[in-house]
Amino acid sequence: MTVQELVDALGLTVFCGKENLNQEIKGGYTSDLLSDVMGHATEGQIWITLQTHKNVLAIASLKELSAILLVKGSTPEEDMLQQAVEEGIPVLGTNEQTFETTGKVYQLINR
Repeated sequence: MTVQELVDALGLTVFCGKENLNQEIKGGYTSDLLSDVMGHATEGQIWITLQTHKNVLAIASLKELSAILLVKGSTPEEDMLQQAVEEGIPVLGTNEQTFETTGKVYQLINR
């Protein structure tokens, strides 16, 4: 499944990174603890979080993640958006809760 297909299936907001929505999603990782993501997320996963600061992008870039999905109506801080544009990582959003979002993403990726 591509990031674009996920955006379409869940009606996600695309805050930035429209030019990279064709990336393949190889799995997902849900966590709000940066050190947890750094230690356990793998390349190509989508990261589901409520963290909205630019340090998220440092981790996402280091781990070569396919996208970041912000939950609970969270919106990225300006410095996060700037870093996302530089790194070419799509930042997406939903008003859904973390648990529901993770379940939906899991089902879509694994169908």
